[in-house]
Amino acid sequence: MRLIVFAFIVALASLGQTQDWAKKRLADSPRHQEWVELKHGSRTLKAFVVYPEKKEKASVVVVIHEIMGLTDWVQSVADRLAESGYIAIAPDFLSEMAPNKGRTTDFEDVGKAREAVSGLSPAQVTADLNASVDYGRKIPSANGKVAVGGFCWGGTQAFRYATQRNDISAAFVFYGTGPTAASDIEKIKAPVYGFYGGNDNRVNATIPDSEKAMKAAGKIFEPVIYDGAGHGFMRAGEAPDASADNKKGFEAGWKRWLELLGKI
Repeated sequence: MRLIVFAFIVALASLGQTQDWAKKRLADSPRHQEWVELKHGSRTLKAFVVYPEKKEKASVVVVIHEIMGLTDWVQSVADRLAESGYIAIAPDFLSEMAPNKGRTTDFEDVGKAREAVSGLSPAQVTADLNASVDYGRKIPSANGKVAVGGFCWGGTQAFRYATQRNDISAAFVFYGTGPTAASDIEKIKAPVYGFYGGNDNRVNATIPDSEKAMKAAGKIFEPVIYDGAGHGFMRAGEAPDASADNKKGFEAGWKRWLELLGKI
């Protein structure tokens, strides 16, 4: 039994679910953090919201989580964005999808959460994102500008969502793949910015086709590959045991993200 429990803990850690360093950041943050319920149709979407401490109204960033669901790390990304002056909204796309209509934290293990995220329909994800964007646009302290950014599965969803909504300011795709249908790409209005790890050919092999399709449609797509970084480097590069390349990729990626956000 002890060996089974130990193996389970190791598995969680390797997949980014055991994130004490991210939990500490959230606990130590002076910023206002809250959970809200966003209702659309018969569905209730729970979302984690963090506010910046600033005098002026702020732009909103909707953060789309990884395939593992809304982890502590994803919530810490929202807090980092708020620290940099943005209102961050991180919806839990697994809301009502766990046992007893729970969310990410109610799944028995990472594998079950991953399976559930993999099974989410594009229509439901789009509806959840619409609810999040609409909520963000109506926040009294928001300035009306809303961008989306996502990681892994969330990166793919951020790119796809740019084909669904023409009033977002930008889409930030962290190691996610792009849409392939020309009819979908034609609908994109916002600039799309890509962040990719050099050691992630599964995703990177799709970049040339995305570049070609976006260029043919006259759309803005600016991908950057961070040499030596692996898939998930924005999370792995922030961990205490980060490799030098992942840490370098994280630092460069975060700097670029903030620079681009400052232009929207």
